[in-house]
Amino acid sequence: MLSQVLLVSAPGKVILHGEHSVVHGKVALAVALNLRTFLRLQPHNSGKVSLRLPNIGIQQTWDVARLQLLDTSFLEQGDLTEQVEKLKEVAGFSKDSTNHDCLAVPAFLYLYLTICRSQRWTEENLELINKWAFQGERVIHGNPSGVDNAVSTWGGALRYQQGKISPLKRLPTLEILLVNTKVPRSTKALVASVRNRMLKFPEIIAPLLASMDAISLECERVLGEMAAAPALEHYLVLEELIDMNQHHLNALGVGHASLDQLCQVTTAHGLHSKLTGAGGGGCGITLLRPDLERPEVEDTKQALTSCGFDCWETSIGAPGVFVHMAASLDASVQQALGDLR
Repeated sequence: MLSQVLLVSAPGKVILHGEHSVVHGKVALAVALNLRTFLRLQPHNSGKVSLRLPNIGIQQTWDVARLQLLDTSFLEQGDLTEQVEKLKEVAGFSKDSTNHDCLAVPAFLYLYLTICRSQRWTEENLELINKWAFQGERVIHGNPSGVDNAVSTWGGALRYQQGKISPLKRLPTLEILLVNTKVPRSTKALVASVRNRMLKFPEIIAPLLASMDAISLECERVLGEMAAAPALEHYLVLEELIDMNQHHLNALGVGHASLDQLCQVTTAHGLHSKLTGAGGGGCGITLLRPDLERPEVEDTKQALTSCGFDCWETSIGAPGVFVHMAASLDASVQQALGDLR
C-alpha cells in the first residue's frame, strides 16, 4: 500500500455557458477554477480505513477486513440505482436518507471497493483518473455529462457537445467571483423539469436551446480573440452574453429567488452575473472587468456576503489534477486503475 503520505488536488469548475442545453445536444463551455479540492491519503496500521470530509461534516471509519469480506459482486451487475442502495447499506445509511451531501460516502465506497478489490494495479494516468471520477459522478448524479470530472482532471477549459470533449487551446485570464447562494438543489430534478418543459412547449423551448448554443459558440469565439489580444470591448460582449444566457435559463425554469438577488446585487455595482451549473439555487458567477477598481470589487463582495452568500474571488483556466507530495507504491498495488482500460 502507500508507504508515505500522498497529497493531491484537483480544481473546481464552473460552466460558462451551456447549462441544460448541453443535455439536448448543444455546446457547453466549462472551465477549471483556481479553487482546489485537496485529497490527503495517509497510511496507518490500525486495520481501518477512514473518510473525513470536514467541509460537509462527514467522518466515517470502516474495518478493512470487514470491507474485504463483503460480497461485492453487485458492483458488476444490476443498475447503478441498485448499487447505490447497497452501498448506502454498507455506509450505514437509512433507506429514507435524503441528504444529498451523504451521497459522497457511497461514491467513496464505490471507488474504494471497485479499485481496491483488484490486485492488478497499473500506473495511474489522467485518462484513468477521469474515468474513475466519472464513476463517482454517476453514483451522485445518476447520468452526468462527463464535463465535471473531465475539466477537474485536465484543467483549463473544455468544449463539450454530445459526448465529445475537446480542450480550448487558447484561453485568456479572466477574473470572476464565484458565489454560493447556499440554497440546495437536485441536479436530477432540474434536468427532468427542463425535459418536461421541452415536451410541453417544444416550439418555445427548442429555440431557447438553439439560442443558448449560439451564445456558447460566440463566447468561444470571443475567448479566442481575447487570448491573442484582449481588449475592454471583449469584456463588454462577454457581459452581454452573460445577461442573455441568464434570462434564457430563467425561461427554462431553473432560476431561483436567491440567484435573482445575486444578479440584482451585482447589477447595482455595475457587474454582470449568471447561474452556473444546474440552477435552482447553487452557485453563480460574476465577471470582473480589468478596469474595476479594488474598492468596487470589495464593496460587491461585502454586499453579497451581507445577503448570506459565500463569495470567492478567483480566476478561470486552472491546471488539472496535480500531485503535491509523491508517495512510493508497494509492488503489490502497482495496477490500481487498469480495470477501466
